[in-house]
Formats: sequence, C-alpha cells, structure tokens
Amino acid sequence: MINRLRSWIRAFFGISTRETNGLLLLLPLLLISVFVIPAYQRWRSTQPIDFTDNQRKLDSLLAHWPTQKDSAFIVKDYSRFPFDPNTASLADLDSLGFPDFLAHRILNYRSKNGKFRKKADLLRIYGMDTSFYEDLEPFIQLPTQVASTALIAKETAPTVKAEFVREWMNINTADSVQLTKIYGIGAKLSERIINYRTKLGGFVSMEQLYEVYGLDTVVIQRMQQKYFVDSLFQPKKIFLNQASIKELSSHPYINYTLARAITTYRFQHGKFATVDEVKKIALVDETFYSKILPYLSLNP
Repeated sequence: MINRLRSWIRAFFGISTRETNGLLLLLPLLLISVFVIPAYQRWRSTQPIDFTDNQRKLDSLLAHWPTQKDSAFIVKDYSRFPFDPNTASLADLDSLGFPDFLAHRILNYRSKNGKFRKKADLLRIYGMDTSFYEDLEPFIQLPTQVASTALIAKETAPTVKAEFVREWMNINTADSVQLTKIYGIGAKLSERIINYRTKLGGFVSMEQLYEVYGLDTVVIQRMQQKYFVDSLFQPKKIFLNQASIKELSSHPYINYTLARAITTYRFQHGKFATVDEVKKIALVDETFYSKILPYLSLNP
C-alpha cells in the first residue's frame, strides 16, 4: 500500500525517491499540527483558572491608587446650621457639606455680582444636586418666594435723588435697541442674544449669558448690573412625553444623540411618570440635569 502510494506520488509530482519519502513524513506532521493544536487550546479553555496571584497584585496596586476628588458629591462629615448663601464663607460651605467645586462656584458667582434672592436660586448653580439642596433647604436664610426684582430695586433704591435710582431691565423682554445700550454690544451681538434666548425658551439665570458665543466677560458683567431675570418668570417648557426628536434637538442643551435617547426610552418604557425619571438615561448626569431642569415638563 505504501509502495503504491510512493510510486503514485513520484509519478504525479515527478520527484525523486528521497523527496517522496520526505513528503510522506511531512504530511502526517502537517495533519497533527492542524488538528492537535486547536484540540489542545479547546481543552485548555475548559480548565479552571486561578486568579489568586493576579488578585493579590491588583489589591496591592489599588492600595496605592490616589483617591479621586473630582466634581462628584463626596460623602463626608458635615454639620447643619442656618446660613445665607450670599454671605457664607468657604469654610461655612465646606462645613455644610458642599463639595469644593460647588463652593468655589458659588463664591465665583457672588464675585460677579450674582445674588441669591430666594432659596431655589441655589438650584441654578451648575452641579447642585437636588437631594443635597432638599436636605439644606430648611437652613437657607432666604425666602421661598420673592417679588419681582424690578420691584425690589424700586423699593430699595434711594428716593432722595432720582438720578441715583438704577433702571433695571428684564433680560427676557429686552429688545435689540435696549441691548445695544450696553457698551460692547452691537447689532450682531444683540441679535445673537435674542436668538439664543428664543432657542432656550428664555433665560433662567444671568449666568447663561456666558453661553452666548462672542459675549465678552466684561460685557456680561455690565449686563448683570443693568438686567435681571424675573424670579416669577417661567421659561418655555420641553414636554418630555410629547416632544419629537426634532423638537428636542432644537434646544441648545439637547443634541441629536440625547434627543434620540429620550424618545427611545419613552418608546421602551412608556411615558415619563416624573421629570426626575429622565436621569435614568445614561447620557443625563446630575450636572446636566440641574442645567436642563427649568425647561422640562411632562405634558402641556
């Protein structure tokens, strides 16, 4: 049988006897490499793996890993006492449990002539956690509701000399002519402010002026000395249970990807029961939620 195979190979390939013998020896080796190696790998994959040594090394690395101290709310010891966010020091805010990034953001807001007029104004600071605010709310020494800022300015301004009375203007009703009275704002910038205000559905904080492309910090500070956001103002709402992808993505804070995620979540889980439910979407973190919250509603 082997001799017949050897003769056939020699005749077919036209090789010598030595080459034929080498080929006959090579073929079984090739077959073994084709079948044995995969069989061995499959057997190896079914064997239990001991991760004890790797786990020991990982635990050693984690022990030397630096503690993360970013913008998340870090659980730490804190006390509760009455405070006014307009006058509280950095140490006071730290004692109350404010994260470092949020405490500095409040001080920065105050340094730019920002003022908290009612308790809920704290929620307008980007990054303020809703549950953290609700815990602090009884200790905030501010009213729950206040009258229009324009009325406050009128009541508190000096009346002896009329020329010293500051003329406040509502940023959500100001037209291009009024806006261009601010030094540094021309026709293009005033149009840009009004267009952004329309897309937003109205400003809920003077800090949002920093989001308008081309507005200089100094110009914004001038506007904050002249304009105000009425505390009773209600912005145009985004109706979570009805808005289409196009309607959602038309808002400056919501891109197409998030708009699609919102409608997909609504399709899979049904209508939103509460506004807070939007936080179940992976793309919505606490910082973004506090930013978009004033514009959200369930139904008309």
